[in-house]
Amino acid sequence: MLSPTQTVPTPAAPTSATDIPADWPGLWLQMLQARASAEPTPQLAMHADSGWTLAGPCSARSADLFTLYKPLLDARLAPGSSPWVVAQLGQSLDGFVATATGDSYYVNGPHCLLHLHRLRALCDAVLVGAGTVAIDNPQLTTRRVPGPQPVRVVMDPDARLDGGSRVFRDGQAPTLWVCDARHAATARARLTDAAPMAAEVLAVEGLLDDDRAPGYHPGRAVAALAVRGLRLLFVEGGGITVSRFFTAGALDRLHLVVAPVLIGQGRRGLQATAHDAMADCPRPPARTLALGDDVLWDLALRC
Repeated sequence: MLSPTQTVPTPAAPTSATDIPADWPGLWLQMLQARASAEPTPQLAMHADSGWTLAGPCSARSADLFTLYKPLLDARLAPGSSPWVVAQLGQSLDGFVATATGDSYYVNGPHCLLHLHRLRALCDAVLVGAGTVAIDNPQLTTRRVPGPQPVRVVMDPDARLDGGSRVFRDGQAPTLWVCDARHAATARARLTDAAPMAAEVLAVEGLLDDDRAPGYHPGRAVAALAVRGLRLLFVEGGGITVSRFFTAGALDRLHLVVAPVLIGQGRRGLQATAHDAMADCPRPPARTLALGDDVLWDLALRC
């Protein structure tokens, strides 16, 4: 059974982001308005063929940020469309998300933290794995930016968590504990002492083919969440969970944020299917954007 390991105060966040343009807060609020109502705003127009576009002048940096988040706004334009999934993973230059001791505060800087909270605000749900919940005991809220709270989704197919993590107890946002239907009774039993309506178990048939074998079917979890009306999903971590969704072909977009730090050995970041020939290695369309000292790779996995 996995229990949260938050036994010492969480270290303070890195210093605040310093390159936020003066016109960005206003544009962000209009993006939130577009997210909620799909109605044009003074700075945003919507076109049937190209989706959301900028309709007024703005700084170059704000335009770059809008372009980064535009696919999330566009994904809401087709009623009844298939679920749309974006993932974000921050890692070191040598491909690690934490040291060998599990220390991950902070691989990435303050701009990446703001980026995480923006993604949460633009999506219906934020999804993390059981290991992230047990190690980091996250809140998964939008406390750093204006915007709605997403539904918090914890992927724990074989119900390893003990139900004591704060996402199950704090009541800050709705929480779904996703597990294979065979383990749902165990998860529900561990929530009996939680505050009323603090969390709910979502049982997914066939999430695990065999509970003796590693891995699960991300696509079946995505489909089960879509039935709940959660169609725009943000897979936030950790490295194993993002890699599992990536290799299963369950992602539409991947934001890979690389920090200028070398860890040497530790918890792996993105892991992809191995290929013998370079010609077989995927090269998705990509663009880059500086987030402070970090570099975000915006990878379009389904064009």
